[in-house]
Amino acid sequence: MAEKLTAYDPAEDWGSDQAIAAFMAEAFETEDAAYIAHALGVVARAKG
Repeated sequence: MAEKLTAYDPAEDWGSDQAIAAFMAEAFETEDAAYIAHALGVVARAKG
């Protein structure tokens, strides 16, 4: 039996500015430019 997968959009989880700030702070701590760019995209979608 094949597993049923659903799409997950992390932007749906960021409901407050404090949550977004914490998410971005953790992204910057990685010092990974690609991950930081991805995180910025997630925040842009979360903010609409």
